[in-house]
Amino acid sequence: MKKIEAIIRPFKLEPVKDALTKLGLEGMTVSEVRGFCRRETHTEIYRGIEQEQNFLPKIKIEVVLPDSQVEAATATILKAAKTGKVGDGKIFSAPVDEAVRIRTGEHGEKVIQITHDQALDQKHSLT
Repeated sequence: MKKIEAIIRPFKLEPVKDALTKLGLEGMTVSEVRGFCRRETHTEIYRGIEQEQNFLPKIKIEVVLPDSQVEAATATILKAAKTGKVGDGKIFSAPVDEAVRIRTGEHGEKVIQITHDQALDQKHSLT
């Protein structure tokens, strides 16, 4: 298993989510984050004073996938998030040694895969 972390522009979240869903991705974690790079800054007015801001709003997407899906998921994120301009973001991949489903105590790759019965259970618990 591998964990992919992608830092992207906020307006690219929906295109990336839609593209990963079409790929068959069954879940992701999304966080609003702030970051900076050496080139990208902008100015904001705070209490009447113009200030240079290095920390810009970004979105961090985290997914854990079987090794066999990592290359396709990375290519999908790259295609959906790219604008061709400085500040498009980064994609990181790292090994995941263990996964445990808290509800059942299950271990391993089956934890990151949702079965049809689990999907139905989730649907009924939301209604």
